[in-house]
Amino acid sequence: MGATTQQVIEDGQKYVMNTYGRLPIVIDKGQGCYVWDLDGKRYLDLVAGIAVNSLGHCHPAVSRAIQEQCEKLVHCSNLYWIENQVNLAKLLVEKSGLGKAFFCNSGAEANEAAIKLARKWGKGEKYHIITMQKSFHGRTLGSLAATAQEKYQKAFRPLPEGFSAVPLGDLEALEKEIRPETCAVMLEPIQGESGINVPAQEYMQGVQDLCRKHGILLILDEVQTGLGRTGRSFCFQNFGLEPDIVSLAKAIANGVPMGAILAKTEVADCFQPGDHASTFGGTPIATAAGLAACSILLDDDFLANVRENGQYFRAQLRAIGERHPGVIREVRGLGLMIGCELTGSAKEAAAALLEQGVLVNSIGDHVLRFVPPLIITREEIDSFIPVLESVLCK
Repeated sequence: MGATTQQVIEDGQKYVMNTYGRLPIVIDKGQGCYVWDLDGKRYLDLVAGIAVNSLGHCHPAVSRAIQEQCEKLVHCSNLYWIENQVNLAKLLVEKSGLGKAFFCNSGAEANEAAIKLARKWGKGEKYHIITMQKSFHGRTLGSLAATAQEKYQKAFRPLPEGFSAVPLGDLEALEKEIRPETCAVMLEPIQGESGINVPAQEYMQGVQDLCRKHGILLILDEVQTGLGRTGRSFCFQNFGLEPDIVSLAKAIANGVPMGAILAKTEVADCFQPGDHASTFGGTPIATAAGLAACSILLDDDFLANVRENGQYFRAQLRAIGERHPGVIREVRGLGLMIGCELTGSAKEAAAALLEQGVLVNSIGDHVLRFVPPLIITREEIDSFIPVLESVLCK
């Protein structure tokens, strides 16, 4: 007889550091868009490990690639060439239009690599990076310094210097902040952790134009938006941009820890042996999973389906608001990265949905974030909408 939910939670509270506000369930297994807890209850998973399990849980192609690689070679270090790593780099470079890839273990590490690469490109003369207010770039000290939210920073000061932030959407403020020592502007194409804030295309084009005008780099944090989430291979393609550096993680290996940066060749070549490294970056097993996942996620037909289902999902959410005025303030997003801003408490709504067998993430006081597996069907969306409606309109 295995441990009970209560035993796992009690042991967790005793032995695991208290860094998460965990919900009182223990996830035991998953398949497709569903997970089951230790008590056997099934949940429709609209969180997907926070946009990680984009092909759903235990996708057969990814599971098979992991199993086959485990029986062959798990780790050998980057002192040697790794075939899976090279093949994944080629796929990502070809789909992005960028030049070269570097692999690491997480989104925070990817953003650290992007920051270091930009400063190396600056040759010690340009080191200042402009980010956006309400951004989120990670929890290491460097990526935290780039994260312009006081609630994340205040307990960990002093932070590394060389960062400043301006309001998203304000090109005038951005240009005023550019200094002789500025090397880059760094932003998320969609701000995820602050409520799914989608900037206007004119603004994003304006940011790129300012970077070109002043001879500085454009860094896009696509840790959450990348690899099919918005219905394009990379979110920047929705805006017609040509960034200098892009950071990736979350969906890249469908649950196996991995991050990456892509950069234009002339920027990527600023890194030389000894400048940056990662012991576990791009291991045979991680890149086997990544190659299997990205081969599906970056397929044109797959992406078209994400766009269609994303439009359908958002339309159904808006329809709830039309049927019940005053319940939903706004629905926003691209593809299957959706924010639903409520007039009431998002935390209470998420808790009620949990009771009804649906996993949803709440952000701040009023926003429900939907980042489901990209394989979600219209039937699964249709099964969720009346549940949400009953919770919001009780």
